[in-house]
Amino acid sequence: MPLPHASEWQVHDCAGRRKYLNPAERQAFLAAADRRDAPTLALCYVLAFTGCRISEALALQRHQFDPHLLTLRFRTLKRRRLIYRDVPVPLIVGTVLTSLPLLPDERFWNMHRATAWRHIRAVMEEAKIAGPMACCRGLRHAYGVLAAAHSIPPGLLQRWLGHADISTTLIYVNAVGIEERRLAERMWK
Repeated sequence: MPLPHASEWQVHDCAGRRKYLNPAERQAFLAAADRRDAPTLALCYVLAFTGCRISEALALQRHQFDPHLLTLRFRTLKRRRLIYRDVPVPLIVGTVLTSLPLLPDERFWNMHRATAWRHIRAVMEEAKIAGPMACCRGLRHAYGVLAAAHSIPPGLLQRWLGHADISTTLIYVNAVGIEERRLAERMWK
């Protein structure tokens, strides 16, 4: 099945269900991740705090973490040409990453994509998150919606998410129901 074009993609599925975690679900996910082993915890935090794709996270090597700037440098995988992007992370992400044992090839994780996906799915189940948002992509979408809700400029969010087309990023900006509600409440007063 071909992937939808950016202008056809939506933050809701065909039944109108969200494809992103809301703030309460995101917090429940992170709390469940805190009860996991160090590699799973670190993977959950990287996905939740950067919006990266699972394959981008698994490809990370130690030299791609800048402890001074607190950024992770991802190789964007959905582009024809080689593109790297720096994404700022909170101190906790740096702390959990640097606590991982050093692997021979300097990657943070030595696991297959399907194994990582199963770990994320198990954390989602423990957090009692079910539906189309209960997946790695749900964390990516949650990151986009959260950034848009906090007025991150679309161009910056586009770079952080590694989108080639700004129209893809603007889907997150248009999905922000919290801001719409605040604007509507101002109108009602």
